[in-house]
Amino acid sequence: MNIRRSFSAKVIMWVLLLAVPVFLASVGVLFWQSHKLIRAEAVDKASNVLACAMHRINRYLITTKTASHTNAWIVEQSLYPDSIQAITNRIATTNPYTDGCAISTEPGVIPQYPDGFMSVSFNTKDSVNTFIEPDHSYFQERWYSIPRTQRKPTWVVFNDKNREQETDEDATIAAYTHPLFNKKGKFVGVISIWLSLQHISNIMAEVRPYPHSYYVMIDEKGRYVGHPDSTRLFNQTIFSVADPQHQADLIALGYEMTKGNKGSMSVKINGKKSLVCYMPVEGTPWSLAIVCPHSDILRGFYRLTYIVVALLIVGLLLIFINCHKAVTVSLSPLQQLLEKTKAVSNGHLDVDIAHTKRTDVIGGLQNSFATMLESLNYYINSVRTATDQTKRYNRELEHTTQLAVEAQHQKTVFIQNVTHQIRTPLNIIMGFAQILNCPTDDTSLSEELGQDEIKSIASTMTHNSRLLIRMVMMLFDSSENGKAETANCDKREMVACNDVCQVALKFTTKNHPDIPVEYKTELADDFCIHTNFRYLEYSLEELLSNAVRYSDQQHISLHVTRNEEFVRFVVQDTGNGIAEADRDNIFKFFTKVDDFSEGLGLGLPLTKRHAETLGGNLILDTTYHEGSRFIFEIPVA
Repeated sequence: MNIRRSFSAKVIMWVLLLAVPVFLASVGVLFWQSHKLIRAEAVDKASNVLACAMHRINRYLITTKTASHTNAWIVEQSLYPDSIQAITNRIATTNPYTDGCAISTEPGVIPQYPDGFMSVSFNTKDSVNTFIEPDHSYFQERWYSIPRTQRKPTWVVFNDKNREQETDEDATIAAYTHPLFNKKGKFVGVISIWLSLQHISNIMAEVRPYPHSYYVMIDEKGRYVGHPDSTRLFNQTIFSVADPQHQADLIALGYEMTKGNKGSMSVKINGKKSLVCYMPVEGTPWSLAIVCPHSDILRGFYRLTYIVVALLIVGLLLIFINCHKAVTVSLSPLQQLLEKTKAVSNGHLDVDIAHTKRTDVIGGLQNSFATMLESLNYYINSVRTATDQTKRYNRELEHTTQLAVEAQHQKTVFIQNVTHQIRTPLNIIMGFAQILNCPTDDTSLSEELGQDEIKSIASTMTHNSRLLIRMVMMLFDSSENGKAETANCDKREMVACNDVCQVALKFTTKNHPDIPVEYKTELADDFCIHTNFRYLEYSLEELLSNAVRYSDQQHISLHVTRNEEFVRFVVQDTGNGIAEADRDNIFKFFTKVDDFSEGLGLGLPLTKRHAETLGGNLILDTTYHEGSRFIFEIPVA
């Protein structure tokens, strides 16, 4: 054992000396390549975001230029106070993203204003304010003096002091100024459209590649015209804030941006290493840059460092463990066989002994035990499967027996119900038939009973005969033959909706003359639909009969309405209604809410089947709580 252990230690040491350096070198190369890939990905991501922001800025700048060029010639042709005010208001109104517009003239251009005329329109949140600036001396302002000197349209950045007094927002303004000339080519004024650089900064801030990235914009002299630190705007340049000895990279960035170049570089800003991507703003002397701190870019990389350290530790442990297992693998099968045979001897047959490809004695022993255990488990599983099948068959048989008993019970209840429902009208008919069949010998039947009583008896017999016929027809309709006959009925009869309602109402009134039924219709008397008169009449009569039997018999109504798709027959009553627990059963055949109530449990199911056969539906309105409301709807066409 001492020799084996010594040999194992030697093998482990040799394997570690070979594996550990390779493992460390591989992880180091992976770490270094990850750093390069992350930086390249950051440059690409920042450049794409910068291009997106530049596209949004250019859209505003181009639209502003277009508005200026479009209206400049109109102003040159209409140098009148009212016209100028109207034009400034129109420009500000049609370009709500701008801060405003101003049209300023030279002294004497407008006779009423010998010292110069200036019309201003400011865009606010809710409206456009247009007014004449009487006291503002604008001739020395950059937005006026530069286009007057250069005699061409240009972008000008200036600090609006008057605006600073009115709002807390930054007052650095970018103005597109367009010089105005009269017919003789003489300079007469300037039209300028203003964009707040703070507004532009807010637009750019909406698109950032990293949480702490920000945008910087400078003009041709390196002055900050866009920066998160508002104290630098228009007052400091990129060169004035840089220390030449320690921030040469920032100065180099400033020269690249003022020259209008495009690119990316790493710069140390405010003591933090950052990646800066920059490009010129097309059509302007400005340059835009996005600053992405390395702490944001490499945040995932820094987290990766901890993962790599943990990976190194875990990897070294795994290498050591695997080396130890590789040395002792030749004896491990015997230990496993010993443990598993003990478990089998204790009755635990669910253990698993795997087959091996080893051809030595240990491998043969392991394969023999594995085969023996598989055979034993196969026979035991066969017994278990047979037992489980027997239990399942018993459960199925028990369930089938319960269904048979229930079916027999339902059959008995249905026969009793049918017998009871048929016995009552038969007894009435037979009783009256005996009366009519046994007159006295000396007097005729009419003299004995009287004509009115004979008519009443005949009417009662007719009514109960109809009830018997109705029950027989309901039983036939619920059968397979009745279902087939319903499905094959003629559904293209031209039926007047109001006529079929009158027939159903007449049937209900005749059977229940003392119970009022309210009838309303939104349809004309000649309004017809394609359906089946018989089944529509039967359905309405059934709904009205149910309303009479199961309500307080005080407020029963039939309303007929229509929309673009359906005609709706709404039967409504007041009373106890249908309990929520019984709503799922009322449309099931041979099912009654109350076993003591009249009927066979076929009325509503057959009515719903007829509605579906006619292309419609029967709906219980669950939003109605004062009784019951059924909606029988069939299609218009």
